[in-house]
Amino acid sequence: MKAREMTQDSITIDAKGKILGRLATEVAELLRGKNHVDFAYNKVDGAKVTIINASQVKVTGNKLDDKMYYTHSGYLGNLKSKTLKVAMKNPDFVIRHAVKGMLPKNKLTQKFLNNLTVVEGEN
Repeated sequence: MKAREMTQDSITIDAKGKILGRLATEVAELLRGKNHVDFAYNKVDGAKVTIINASQVKVTGNKLDDKMYYTHSGYLGNLKSKTLKVAMKNPDFVIRHAVKGMLPKNKLTQKFLNNLTVVEGEN
């Protein structure tokens, strides 16, 4: 299987050996449709992107131990954190979080993310 297979409205990307941030920027660009000639900021015209082998994505440096993900319930003293190494037990969360950070912060963000499918293994 090639690293990227493209059909008319569906793109499959193999994440095996790719760096997380570079993968996220590529996926965000495809979801927004910036590779199309008729790109517009106010439309959701991007392709449906499927990422396979998500658990084999790489990170550089000491990010596995240093990068933290935080959640807060809103109650006092309820800030929870986990490292990237712990979060990689669920690679869907890690990749979606990275791609969401690369997308514009507006009402279309969730519509873009609905076109993203992350598969842990190979299909």
